[in-house]
Amino acid sequence: MADRAPTARELARESVRASILAAARARLTDEGPTQLSLRAVARDVGMVSSAVYRYFPSRDDLLTALLIADYDELGAAVEAADAAAGPRAGARWVAVCRAIRTWSLAHPGDFALLFGSPVPGYAAPRETVEPASRTTLTIVRVVADAQGASASAPASAGRHGSPVPPTAAPGVVGAAVADGVASLHAFGLDLPEELLLRTLMAWTTVFGVISFELFGHYVGSVSDGAAYFDEVIARLADDLGFAGEFG
Repeated sequence: MADRAPTARELARESVRASILAAARARLTDEGPTQLSLRAVARDVGMVSSAVYRYFPSRDDLLTALLIADYDELGAAVEAADAAAGPRAGARWVAVCRAIRTWSLAHPGDFALLFGSPVPGYAAPRETVEPASRTTLTIVRVVADAQGASASAPASAGRHGSPVPPTAAPGVVGAAVADGVASLHAFGLDLPEELLLRTLMAWTTVFGVISFELFGHYVGSVSDGAAYFDEVIARLADDLGFAGEFG
């Protein structure tokens, strides 16, 4: 059975909802997520606050919608970069990491909502988990494909990953990241625990480096954010057992 075409009423409602979300995203950039208010957003779109409540019954509902929209937009950008980079894991790694940085620098308020300080009194519901996973899963799949290619390559072709932790490591982190490892296994990603740990470290480093750049913490230390970022992701790839490829 063919999908029913949306009615004019449904299209109009979706248009208003999109306008509210756009105004809220602008507020995120200007004021940050903790200051977001339905009344202010209503003023921005020329509506009375009671009308906005018909689309988003509370500030938390609006925050949830923003989270889902932002996670999906970032995830789509990262997935598109991965698909366009070709089959080689090193090129895909660079494309994916650069796509995260490009999106984040273009949407600082949205980045702050997704990866900044938690909004007091708000707890993201389960419906945000799947959109939030898109970027992470893309990163992990690149690492998994690199591991598979490395394992099947002759010894002279290059590195074969890092199956064991460094001897100086305290060796007590396993329990601390057990939930993350279990979540990745649930998605069908059967990788060595050490590689998953290194991937977690790489993922958090990528976003930490972007956060420092976005929020002005490079003053007096880094003068070229793009060059520094590329150096970081090249070294992260090396720690994961493959070489980043910069076109």
